[in-house]
Amino acid sequence: MKIYHNPRCSKSRNGLKFLEDKGCQFEIVKYLEEGISEKELTEIIALTGKKPFDLVRTHEQDYKDLYKGKVLSDEEWIKILAKNPKLLHRPIVVNGDKAVLGNPPENIDEIL
Repeated sequence: MKIYHNPRCSKSRNGLKFLEDKGCQFEIVKYLEEGISEKELTEIIALTGKKPFDLVRTHEQDYKDLYKGKVLSDEEWIKILAKNPKLLHRPIVVNGDKAVLGNPPENIDEIL
């Protein structure tokens, strides 16, 4: 199991604590520091069953300044998220062939 985590984000910290409280074994991926590839994003998004735009943080200033109102393809959003990982909703938890947004943390129960 992996959690794509931003330690500075309270929602991400809540997701991490949820996994710890459940006694789960998991790997922490600090995607803002380590980066995230387009290939990895494509795989994660497919596991969630969502569209790339569903994982975009639309309240971020960069989104508002650069992308709001633009009609972009799924592939374009994946490229944007790979280049600007702070626009990615967090945390994302991957367990085998399933993934969920861990906000609220109770969503994680769906893949445990």
